[in-house]
Amino acid sequence: MQDAFTRAIVSADLRGSFLSDTEVAQLSSLIASGNKRLDAVNAITGNAADIISDAAHKLFAEQTDLIRPGGNAYPHRRMAACLRDMEIILRYISYAVLAGDSSVLEDRCLNGLKETYLALGTPTRSVARGVQLMKEAALAKVNDPSKVTKGDCSALVNEVATYFDKAAAAIA
Repeated sequence: MQDAFTRAIVSADLRGSFLSDTEVAQLSSLIASGNKRLDAVNAITGNAADIISDAAHKLFAEQTDLIRPGGNAYPHRRMAACLRDMEIILRYISYAVLAGDSSVLEDRCLNGLKETYLALGTPTRSVARGVQLMKEAALAKVNDPSKVTKGDCSALVNEVATYFDKAAAAIA
């Protein structure tokens, strides 16, 4: 796992050069968005239970076969595993937001996840849909103007959305 700072330093070191103007500008932008980034992470972590619950309710309302006998979220222990997995994915997305880099999400969460789900007979499209529903709920929290440092947050919101999209695409 590398955060944006480590990635820039490693890249410059491999080239045997100082940080480029582009790298410095990217890091400056990351620093400038620091309070908003922390606000976004707090919005996700502070509302994780609501984000997961909202997404799960919507998913199970859309795909009722998941919670019927024989479904992948039936009985309760299987539903608990589903909710646990949603929480793990959301947690790693929050790490990526904080780091400003998706490598922690990719390396520690998504790498091999689809293959695991396929081996277990878990419907990957349903999991990916659950991630998209978590994205909707999380972005609503991140976009709450009463909880975020004043200023334009569109770039950060787009960044957060890409982490959810990356997770959903890796699973589907």
